[in-house]
Amino acid sequence: QVQLVESGGGLVQAGGSLSLSCAAPGRSFNTNTMGWFRQAPGKEREFVAIISGTSDNTRYTDSVKGRFTISRDNAKNTVYLQMNSLKPEDTGVYYCAGAAHRFMVVGAFLYDYWGQGTQVTVSS
Repeated sequence: QVQLVESGGGLVQAGGSLSLSCAAPGRSFNTNTMGWFRQAPGKEREFVAIISGTSDNTRYTDSVKGRFTISRDNAKNTVYLQMNSLKPEDTGVYYCAGAAHRFMVVGAFLYDYWGQGTQVTVSS
């Protein structure tokens, strides 16, 4: 079972920044879509950002556009999420996801590989 490994979560004040990383040891996702999802307490897991294998295509949920940036380094088999101007509503567990395909889709059920999640807490 491929496991993705996230790092970089934490506690930050509103307006601050955090950077998340996700490594994929043991499996190359270089041609496949990868993304970040998050889950707030009592809510379903939701799409945050996804990126194509060649980094030429990205998608963001409306609430994070202009504040978050997804990127990837295929040489390191790693995907990143830079989060700026954080808001309390960004609080949740952030999950890295890898697909077994190249489609730019946002449904969590369409992703095959997941990390254990990292907590992001934004205080007001």
